[in-house]
Amino acid sequence: MQSDCIFCNIALGEVVADFVHRDSYCVAVNDIAPAAPVHVLVIPVKHFTYLEHMTSDFSPVLFRMFEVARDVAYSAGISDSGYRLVINQKDDSGQEIPHLHLHILGGDQLGSMV
Repeated sequence: MQSDCIFCNIALGEVVADFVHRDSYCVAVNDIAPAAPVHVLVIPVKHFTYLEHMTSDFSPVLFRMFEVARDVAYSAGISDSGYRLVINQKDDSGQEIPHLHLHILGGDQLGSMV
């Protein structure tokens, strides 16, 4: 944990957030500035700045993040219509918070990305 990291503090429950999921691996919260009708962030409890900082020892964390994303999408009613999963990495991608996190976006036609 890093005391100056907003996502670490959210994961610890020290910052108010709209939680949709919590477990020992990760938390999921509604984004405070949603880019889609459904915009949820899946945040690992352990601080990782980038994917490259994760070793195979932490693959259960990454796997759990995707399980939570699947479950959140189902609960939000966007599994059948479709949704987007995004992990931004470093400045050129638009990563704003230096703590690895997964965006779940859906609830509307998102348009082509690539």
